[in-house]
Amino acid sequence: MMITTSDIQPGMEVTGADDKHVGKVDHMDGAEAIKLARQDSTADGKHHWIPLKWVESVEGQTLKLRLSAADAMDQWQDAA
Repeated sequence: MMITTSDIQPGMEVTGADDKHVGKVDHMDGAEAIKLARQDSTADGKHHWIPLKWVESVEGQTLKLRLSAADAMDQWQDAA
């Protein structure tokens, strides 16, 4: 199933392929990037971007990534 920007809503939980918490969606930033909330325990007070292509599925209010949580946090981009 193709994930579209309309599937992704603010406040959704983001988990890795290992079901571990990565963050919460702040908003879509354009058509290809998801900006994660900085108020999350994993965010260190900063916004981070993850690419839409990392999303494996949307299950209710949860985005499940193709990567493990650790890999996603190693590779996310800091947002200004």
